[in-house]
This record gives sequence, structure tokens and C-alpha cells, in this order.
Amino acid sequence: MAMTKPYQHFKDFYPFYLSQHQNKTCRRLHFIGSSLIIVMLVYIIINTAWLLLWTLPVIGYGFAWLGHFYFEKNKPATFRYPLYSLLGDWVMFKDILLGKIKL
Repeated sequence: MAMTKPYQHFKDFYPFYLSQHQNKTCRRLHFIGSSLIIVMLVYIIINTAWLLLWTLPVIGYGFAWLGHFYFEKNKPATFRYPLYSLLGDWVMFKDILLGKIKL
């Protein structure tokens, strides 16, 4: 599916987002990256290590883009829909935790 449709609402975007994450390894890498972001954020807050905030996008996007480029073989939606894609990452993370999406 080409990324040509301009999405006006997240509820319309999310099915497209999920269609770009059909590969199990890609979803797993997203989940690992999101989990590490939470762990790192807790570490940063507890230790007031604010200088490490820059690591959060590196961790998150690093795992996600690895999944897209090497396993899913598509271009991340982040490039066209950065805010919806970020929200999609966390909604998918929640859906995986709740068992709505399988790893």
C-alpha cells in the first residue's frame, strides 16, 4: 500500500500503520525498542540524568527502523506521518501488551 493518502484522523491512519507491521520480527523489534524507552526514561528520571534524553529517539527509532528496513522491507511511516506514527507505536505497544496483537 503506497503512502499517498493524507490521513486526517488517527483512527483512519492506524489500520494503515498496522498494515506496515505484518512481519513478526518487525513488531518484536518495535516492542523491544518501546520497552527500552520506558526503562531508559525511568532510569533518567530516577538518576536525574537529563543529558541522556537524547538516547530515547535513538533507541526507539533504531529498533523500529531496523525492523522496517531488514525484515518488513518497507519505508517507516514516520517519514510521512511522524506524529501519527509515534502515536501508532504506542498504541501498537499497548495492543501487544493486551494481547490484541501477537508477537
